[in-house]
Amino acid sequence: MRTTAATRRRGGTVLLTLAAGQFLMTLDTSVMNVSIATIANDLGTTVTGIQTAITLYTLVMAMLMVTGGKIGALIGRRRAFAIGCVVYGCGSLTTSLAPGLGVLIVGWSVLEGLGAVLIMPAIVALVASNFEQAQRPRAYGLVASAGAIAVAVGPLVGGLVTTYFSWRWVFAGEVLIVLVILVLARRMADPERGERPALDFAGTALSALGLGLVVFGVLRSGTWGWILPRPGAPALLGLSLVLWLVLAGGVVLWLFLLWEHRRVARGREPLVDPAMLGDRRLRAGLTVFSGQYLIQAGLFFVVPLFLSISLGLSTVETGLRLLPLSITLLAAAAGIPRLWPHISPRRVVRAGLVTLFVALVAFFAALDAGAGPEVTTVPMLLAGLGIGALASQLGSVTVSAVPDERSSEVGGLQNTFTNLGASLGTALAGSVLIAVLTSSFLDGIRDNPAVPPQVTAQAEVQLAGGAPFVSDAALEANLAAAGVPAPTAQGIVESNRDARIQGLRAAIAVLALAAVVAVFFTRRIPEEQPGGSPGAGEDSRPSGPGGHSGGADGVTRAGGLAAPPGAGSPGRDEQHPVPPL
Repeated sequence: MRTTAATRRRGGTVLLTLAAGQFLMTLDTSVMNVSIATIANDLGTTVTGIQTAITLYTLVMAMLMVTGGKIGALIGRRRAFAIGCVVYGCGSLTTSLAPGLGVLIVGWSVLEGLGAVLIMPAIVALVASNFEQAQRPRAYGLVASAGAIAVAVGPLVGGLVTTYFSWRWVFAGEVLIVLVILVLARRMADPERGERPALDFAGTALSALGLGLVVFGVLRSGTWGWILPRPGAPALLGLSLVLWLVLAGGVVLWLFLLWEHRRVARGREPLVDPAMLGDRRLRAGLTVFSGQYLIQAGLFFVVPLFLSISLGLSTVETGLRLLPLSITLLAAAAGIPRLWPHISPRRVVRAGLVTLFVALVAFFAALDAGAGPEVTTVPMLLAGLGIGALASQLGSVTVSAVPDERSSEVGGLQNTFTNLGASLGTALAGSVLIAVLTSSFLDGIRDNPAVPPQVTAQAEVQLAGGAPFVSDAALEANLAAAGVPAPTAQGIVESNRDARIQGLRAAIAVLALAAVVAVFFTRRIPEEQPGGSPGAGEDSRPSGPGGHSGGADGVTRAGGLAAPPGAGSPGRDEQHPVPPL
């Protein structure tokens, strides 16, 4: 009994440690989004500047996440987890002391991003090494729920701390959380390292460059134009540089896949085994994961802008208005696996995407010049249900698609796709918003008789690179300081108010379209839950080499998570006593 109690306590400590790491990885962005306006003012930058920092943070993770998983396999997952926490803590400390946007990007976007690329793949592998197969789906779900909790409480915590203290205290507090995690991490079992993989430096460079070009192109689209260049924007052969960046990124990613095929053919360790991407179930899970985070990141960028800048709400009030999403997200993420443990993942994922689409359409319909903060309540409740439903299923779906020994690799891929989706979501929503805002604003002042033609001409020159997303109060103050006559200033403010709404509606429409597109990729999401009884949604054919059942898609699939309790790899349970959950 003592041994059972001890292993149970150790299991609880391990789960708490990994959940705390996942919580920390998610907290930053939710806090940053709700405090965009305050941070921009404090650092003397603009909303676009903070958007750049948010995008670069997720982009660093997307570019290097798979490499982080390989480093974990090379030096040990627990050591990689600890080193990642140290780097992340240094980034949090740097961010808390940042005097300007440049230092904020170094601390938050770069250092914290680099720490995360070591932490997040290690979390996936450490769950596999510390919990027996029958318990892993629940463990993965609880760790994922920690991320959902961070999304849930982040806006409220960020609002309270930013209003009554400073947003800097959030990042300072993260340093303390990192220290606690490092102390607790010593109790985790580290999987035995087999043959150490060789790092694929050329593959890392190609994947990072390809992803970076695509996301940077999308990020600059609002300023430079998607196809035809805006006045003063760089161009090549008469076309916007954005188009060329995205095309170049696609070509580089194609070269990356060719390079990986070549390494496999020569018997060398690839950064990503192309055969693993041949599993249609894994590919579907990763694609929908990317779509979920694209929509989620875009929504969390647009809604706080509407509340804090368009309506002038404080960060606390903004956080409270996001609370309905937080409540339903957490309820769905934790409640669906508990109440319906055997429900079809495909059905839940489709229902989640449809619910997200309805939420976005409801928000789009409610947005007009006279809309108040109450119009966000129903859309946020629905969006939380949709995101929570997706979070309850997709992690288990992707991890169960590969053998146990590749859990770190699929963890790196999973986090690459989610962070790529988040990067594109923030960049896409922001670029569409600014592009439509600028176009609508210039059209508005041209048609406004209170604005003289010379003022319109001057605005067209100054705003060629994009109009700033500013509140009425800030715009009125700037116009007064510039000595603009009151009737003209009033006309400009009215045009800006209408243009802001048009920009927000355009961004929401793009996110709704992304939800529709994502539904078409759910066909390969499995009907049966991973970890069910033998034959339930898994191949019942004889096991292939290594004890894993041969998948229908030509690659091995995880017999592990679908096996009955105790059916782990020979010797694993004797090497690492398994703590029950």
